Amino acid sequence: MTNPKNYCIIMAGGIGSRFWPMSRTSLPKQFHDVLGTGMSLIQQTFERFTAICPPENIYIVTNSQYKDLVHEQLPQINAEQVLLEPSRRNTAPCIAYANHKIKLRDPEAAVIVAPSDHLVMKSNAFMNTIETALDQARTSKNLVTLGIKPSRPDTGYGYIQFTDAPDVKDPNVKRVKTFTEKPDIELAREFLKSGDFYWNSGIFVWTLPAIMEAFRTHLSEVDELFEEITPFYNTPEEEERIATVYSVCESISIDYGIMEKASNVNVVLSDFGWSDLGTWGSLFTHIKKDKENNAVNGKNVLLRDSRDNMVHVPENKLVVMHGLDDYIVVDTDDVLLICPKDNEQKIKQIVTDLKAGKNGKYV
Repeated sequence: MTNPKNYCIIMAGGIGSRFWPMSRTSLPKQFHDVLGTGMSLIQQTFERFTAICPPENIYIVTNSQYKDLVHEQLPQINAEQVLLEPSRRNTAPCIAYANHKIKLRDPEAAVIVAPSDHLVMKSNAFMNTIETALDQARTSKNLVTLGIKPSRPDTGYGYIQFTDAPDVKDPNVKRVKTFTEKPDIELAREFLKSGDFYWNSGIFVWTLPAIMEAFRTHLSEVDELFEEITPFYNTPEEEERIATVYSVCESISIDYGIMEKASNVNVVLSDFGWSDLGTWGSLFTHIKKDKENNAVNGKNVLLRDSRDNMVHVPENKLVVMHGLDDYIVVDTDDVLLICPKDNEQKIKQIVTDLKAGKNGKYV
């Protein structure tokens, strides 16, 4: 149920390079209708949180180059709800910026932080999980993250190791023991076998006093930069002052800067049909398959003796594939990607190489 004390920070500044060539710097994946639902990922995310927060309590933090895209896709929000970053500094500065804006409205707010490009298949289960997390955040004053039950030894996700939480009756609420960045395949298999590791969803819930105290303890220099410009928030000078802050602010993730260092972190064990849709392979698992297990997005695709492929092509193009198994095939107006599904983690490196070379215009 919508609560006027609940606020949400939607992080929408990423490029989604592992989803190249559909996701580009000029039009990242959060602004695409990836699943063919008639809504982009950011539109779905915004709508999802209106069941928990009043629409006016939802803030979008994005790169300044996406200002028009955000307003075009979310015309119901006002300019004050769109926080523009002049440069990319990872997730901690983005959250610090929003914290100080929310503080001016409600210093005791409960805050949900979520990426703009995640998939949630089970809406009711998600709402129940968020309510559990909000209750934990308010009563314990701890920082809360959502852990996703792993279905495979995936090397593309971070992992959370948990142990029993003292004085918590809910069996789905645990105390975080360790955070581990993306492991190799052998370690991922060990995590899965142990049973006490969940995927790190990157979705967080806390009260504003709790997260601001964590910033003061673990990232004081970042927090102070945003604290110093408090008189200029919601004034014509805000943009200029933020530009100055970002020019000197450390680039650091909330995971590394705070979550891995804090001792008061709980995790809610979750299962709500989640995917970060970070790769073509993750999309493959959520698209309807044909009888040969091909996931096809395109109306004119002819497959012969081809199995287990992820195909994303323009509707007006005839694409014929013969004798191809376990591949990603993505065709856009100016780029054709053909890559074995097993090598999809290398797409990000391909994008990096293109940026550094003469083909940067295709990124």
